[in-house]
Amino acid sequence: MRSTGFRRTLIALSTFSLALTGCGGSDDGSAGGKTRITVNCMPPKSAKVDRRFFEEDIASFEKQNPDIDVVAHDAFPCQDPKTFDAKLAGGQMENVFYTYFTDARHVVDINQAADLTPYVKELKSYSTLSKQLRDIYTADGKIYGIPRTGYSMGLIYNRKLFEKAGLDPDKPPTTWEEVRADAKKIAALGGGTIGYADYSAQNQGGWHFTAELYAQGGHVVSADGKKATIDTPEARAVLRNLHDMRWVDDSMGSKQLLVINDAQQLMGSGKLGMYLAAPDNLPILVKEKGGNYKDLAIAPMPGGKGTLIGGDGYMFQKKDTPAQIRAGLKWLDHMFLTPGKGFLGDYARARKNDAPVGLPEPRLFTGAADAKDQQIKKANANVPVANYRTFLDGNRKLRMKIEPPHAQQIYSVLDGAVSAVLTKKDADIDQLLKEASGKIDNILARG
Repeated sequence: MRSTGFRRTLIALSTFSLALTGCGGSDDGSAGGKTRITVNCMPPKSAKVDRRFFEEDIASFEKQNPDIDVVAHDAFPCQDPKTFDAKLAGGQMENVFYTYFTDARHVVDINQAADLTPYVKELKSYSTLSKQLRDIYTADGKIYGIPRTGYSMGLIYNRKLFEKAGLDPDKPPTTWEEVRADAKKIAALGGGTIGYADYSAQNQGGWHFTAELYAQGGHVVSADGKKATIDTPEARAVLRNLHDMRWVDDSMGSKQLLVINDAQQLMGSGKLGMYLAAPDNLPILVKEKGGNYKDLAIAPMPGGKGTLIGGDGYMFQKKDTPAQIRAGLKWLDHMFLTPGKGFLGDYARARKNDAPVGLPEPRLFTGAADAKDQQIKKANANVPVANYRTFLDGNRKLRMKIEPPHAQQIYSVLDGAVSAVLTKKDADIDQLLKEASGKIDNILARG
């Protein structure tokens, strides 16, 4: 599932734009002697600052590469599930098109992605990108896409409430037992304060169940993607912990069937101690929900065994010419993949336009490139980076796992299990997992 708000305000384009149907690239990629490429995920005109930055960066790219003509398309959202497959099948996708991590294998399986392997050495940044993210776009030893951003789940918490409850805000919980104990102390503050909140509707409960299962070291489906793997001790531990916080400790409040906006409202208003989310939530909590950066922090996923990751990247249309592929790779380097520069990395420009700089993600690079990117980010930071130190130090030690295949269908099934334990005191956890496992097996069998 897509994370809500996952880039700083400057990077809000990730929730925007697939090109309008019928706007695919030219057959030969030539336009007036230039190589012409179409690209998508351009911020719409309503996002004035992001739109201006995107246009500025395309203009500077074309100035540096006068033999390349870039035609950008905007629409909402960047990738619309209702039209994505139809555009692929009809050959109407842009030359360089946006995808979620979970799309990569599907696009390859239906033979709609260009093989970038012979050309990727021309992408200057490729070797600097996280291997975990590069591997998402690699299949059978061939490279079919380039990651652009990545996020991982963590524990957002309210430092002020931690202090009021007698907890050390610099030492957030690292185990689910500690989460439960801390949530109980925070809820005991009274006045409608909730220790821990979780989603349980609109497929978001299944999404968080998956994240919590990864944190316990479990899996939703088998490695071959053919069977459910949720009728397990790890999955029972997830549901038992939620049940006990809700019914034994009364630390989750009486209102359930929450979705992400509910948790954000509670956290922004200072009434919630903890909830799971990615760092992208932080600017939303401040700009839209009334929160304050100094009171908000994020820690790694409790449990220490894994975390759910998501993100996006670009793939290339099957019909692209070699010249278009080379031009598209140059464009990606310029726009997104150079530390401290471009649409996602020009932190000085972002700060001048009052966008948050210093959030712990996205974090795309490794080695010297990562060090350079972090150094430039720190120099321009306008948020309390110390509040994210435990996340930065701890999350990269966790096993990173993307969402399961057929994620939304599976999440819908798991919603039922999560909502049951949060709304029914006598919910039968073993039976819930057995039934959910059977339903997921049927989804996987249908392919």
